[in-house]
Amino acid sequence: MITVLFADDHEMVRIGVSAYLSAQADIEVVAEANDGGEAVEMALAHRPDIILMDLVMEEMDGIEATKQIIEQWPQAKIIIVTSFLDDDKVYPALEAGATSYMLKTSKAGEIADAIRATHAGQSILEPEVTGKIMTKMRTPQEDGLHEQLTAREMEVLLLMTEGKTNQEISDQLFITLKTVKVHVSNILGKLGVQDRTQAVIYAFKHDLAK
Repeated sequence: MITVLFADDHEMVRIGVSAYLSAQADIEVVAEANDGGEAVEMALAHRPDIILMDLVMEEMDGIEATKQIIEQWPQAKIIIVTSFLDDDKVYPALEAGATSYMLKTSKAGEIADAIRATHAGQSILEPEVTGKIMTKMRTPQEDGLHEQLTAREMEVLLLMTEGKTNQEISDQLFITLKTVKVHVSNILGKLGVQDRTQAVIYAFKHDLAK
């Protein structure tokens, strides 16, 4: 079972989405939060596999809650579920540590699929979000960073853009899981990024992905 914490200050939204998710054979909503402060407390108390996080909430917003959760529990996987695509929401949320970014206009089934994909190690971004990131300021200093990657590291990076987990990359390239982790670490270092999501974003921004 994939355990989920859902943070949203609209009770009817929580009830509807939670009911749908709990009806799935592989997903269980273990807690709900009404604001960011509660989300932080419940995330650390329940340690769910996935956290669904609204952005605009009273007391503490989703960006600050995401930041505090990641600071105390770096392994947390947080999916932003919001109505907002403003630059002052998208970039801070991803920089705070969110793994995926979904819109509330998404169908319930799409959110369930995003939960499964994020749990498997993928990063799910709405097309509009990907477009914003790809057109974000691009400095000359970062343009050639990927040229430092070895041929094998580039292979690993491209598989990461396809949403492959470390284990799947290991199986496909016939290399050990430990070797994959070393390659991923080298990729992050050479690209000057902090995590897989940012590495994938870099690849899309620089037209490296297929």
